[in-house]
Amino acid sequence: MKPIGIVTDSHSSISQQEAERLGILVLPMPFYIDGECYYEGVTLSREEFFTRLHSGAQITTSQPSPAEVMAIWDKALSEYEKVLYMPISSGLSGSCAVAAALAQDEKYSGRVLVIDHGQVATPLHRLILDTLELIEKGYPAERIKEMVETAKSELMIYIGVETLEYLKKGGRITPAAAALGTVFNIKPVLKLETGKLDSFRKCHGFLKARRTMIEAMHQDLATRFSDAVDAGQIHLMAASSASPETTAEWVAEIGEAFPGMQVFCDDLSMGVSCHTGSGALGIGCAVKPEFANGIR
Repeated sequence: MKPIGIVTDSHSSISQQEAERLGILVLPMPFYIDGECYYEGVTLSREEFFTRLHSGAQITTSQPSPAEVMAIWDKALSEYEKVLYMPISSGLSGSCAVAAALAQDEKYSGRVLVIDHGQVATPLHRLILDTLELIEKGYPAERIKEMVETAKSELMIYIGVETLEYLKKGGRITPAAAALGTVFNIKPVLKLETGKLDSFRKCHGFLKARRTMIEAMHQDLATRFSDAVDAGQIHLMAASSASPETTAEWVAEIGEAFPGMQVFCDDLSMGVSCHTGSGALGIGCAVKPEFANGIR
């Protein structure tokens, strides 16, 4: 058997096809659309999701059942001695806490390590790629869990929202605030950091929101993350629920703003897109776990 495997869920923005290429397992997340259950990447494609979202369907996210979680663990443990389970952040969903409780069972104790990494979507995707590198370097599972949880405060992303409709539907803003924001062309910028999605700034127009995000990222890289930037130990990330053309423009805009830095571009997960709608754009960064743990 191989020593360490990774299991995550589809809130990581990792498709089943990419998971197969990477050699990991992805638990499809359940979504309820007008009361009917669908599974991301299995019975619900990204295209169908946005078609239904735009049509006004009532879409809500849900947690996987304990049986579904244990079934994918069992599959992984048939191939790996130990499994690192990296679900959506505990700050955004109760599924991490449920998994931690399930991992105390004698069958899984010491073999399934639930990592509370504080991330979702693009930052989680990037963190999983870094975790695969840690496995390749020969770190033991327990040390990797410790390193990833130590590094969780060193990943963050700004997300600019094109429409207020879905923040209103999700209860993050009131209908009155949404109506006023629409009249005055207010485009909020959100900040996702250590498992919490909070308001960062309100901008007049989406072009201003894009400039605000890039300016904020410049400030972060010049101050909070300056050591990692100087050491070449940081990833620059882009995220999008917009069209391919708009996404390409956004990545090019980031590239021009941060010359010499490679941009890791990713789709915003469906779970995040439930709250942002289509057209959202994001920019973030992630310090490599070894550097975040003082390993030079």
